[in-house]
Amino acid sequence: MKIGLFTDTYFPQVSGVATSIKTLRDELERRGNQVYIFTTTDPHATDDESDGVYRFSSIPFISFTERRIAIRGLFQATQIARKLDLDLVHTQTEFSMGMIGKFVAKNLNISCVHTYHTMYEDYLHYVANGRLLKPIHVKEGTLAFCHHLDGIVAPSKRVLDKLTDYGVKSPIRIIPTGINLRQYHEQATKDVRAELHLLPNTPVLLSLSRLAYEKNLGALIALMPAILRQVPTAVLVIVGEGPAEADLHEQVRQLQLQDHVRFTGEVVNERVNDYYRMANVFVSTSKSESQGLTYIEAMAADTKVVVAKSPYADDLISDASLGRTVSSDAEFVRTVVDYLCHADHYPDKPELRQHKLHDISATYFIDQIEAFYQDVINRYQAYDEDEE
Repeated sequence: MKIGLFTDTYFPQVSGVATSIKTLRDELERRGNQVYIFTTTDPHATDDESDGVYRFSSIPFISFTERRIAIRGLFQATQIARKLDLDLVHTQTEFSMGMIGKFVAKNLNISCVHTYHTMYEDYLHYVANGRLLKPIHVKEGTLAFCHHLDGIVAPSKRVLDKLTDYGVKSPIRIIPTGINLRQYHEQATKDVRAELHLLPNTPVLLSLSRLAYEKNLGALIALMPAILRQVPTAVLVIVGEGPAEADLHEQVRQLQLQDHVRFTGEVVNERVNDYYRMANVFVSTSKSESQGLTYIEAMAADTKVVVAKSPYADDLISDASLGRTVSSDAEFVRTVVDYLCHADHYPDKPELRQHKLHDISATYFIDQIEAFYQDVINRYQAYDEDEE
C-alpha cells in the first residue's frame, strides 16, 4: 500500500506527535508498505525527497514558534501524490498540512484517515493568552475538519469521548500509539547519573516532556519541598525544552531548590532510554495528555510511574508493580515517597508487564492501523460502487 502522511510536525522537531509519526512510518514500511511524509519546511531539517519526505513552504506558528504552518503547496502536493499513486491519505494535523491532505484525497478520489492527537482546549493560552479562542471555537473547528473524513484514529478513550461530545459523525476507532520496544529493552548505554553528578544511591524523580505550561511542571516543582521533608537527598531531573523554561528556573530559584532540581535541556530520542533507566520513578502532573507516550516509554524501560489519574492512565497502570495514578497533591507526595523508600515492596510481575508491553508495542499498533486502513478502503470502495 502507498500511504501519504500529512503533518505540520515532523523531525527534527521534538514532540510526541513527531515520535508517533516516525513509529507509524517505520512500522508500516517494515510491513512492506511505501510511506511518504508531506510536511512543513524546517530550518534544521536535513532530509529530502530521496528520503520520501516532501516539505512545503511554511512560517512559524503564532505564539508557538517551534511549530510551523504551511503557506502554500495545495496543488504541488496533489501533483506529487498523483505521481506517487497514493492509495490512502493519513492526516496528522487539523491545520495546514491536514487541510492539504484532505484536498489531495478528494482530488485523487482516495480514502482519507485522520489521527486526532491534540486536546486543543488545553492549548488555548497559546493564542492571545486564551482571550481570543474559546472551547466552542475548538468544537466548531474540529467539526469542520472532521466532516467527510473516512475514518478517525483516537489515541485514547478520552479523545473518543471528546470527539463524540463535539458531535463528530465519522467512524472513530481507539488505537493507542505504540512504541518501538526494542529501544527500551536495551540496558543504558551511558551512565547518566555520572553525567549529572548524582551518586548511585541518590533517589531520582524523572520528568521528560516539553517544558510547556499545559504540562503543569510548576505543580511538580511546587511539590518537591514536601517530598524532600521525607526524602532529603531526592533530586528531580527535568528533561526537555520549551516556552515555560525560564519561569520554571525562576520557580526553582525562589524555592531554593537548586540542589534538588536539575534541568538537562533536550535529549535526543536515542538516549531517552538511558534517562528512564537511571531514575527511581517517572513522574508527571500533566492533565493535558491525550495518551501519554512518556508513560509507556517509562514502563517499557522498567521504571515505575506516578502520574495524574485519567481513564487511559488507570487502564495502563493497573498494578502497583507498574506504578500508580493519583488524584491529589497529598496522594502524589505519599506515593512518590513510598516508591523512593520502599521500592522492594513492589517487585516486578513479568507476566503482567509483558501483557502490557504487547498492548503498547509498535507491532500491535500497526496490526490495528492496517486493519483500520483496510476497513476504511473497503467501505470507501463500496460507497463508490453504490454511487455508480
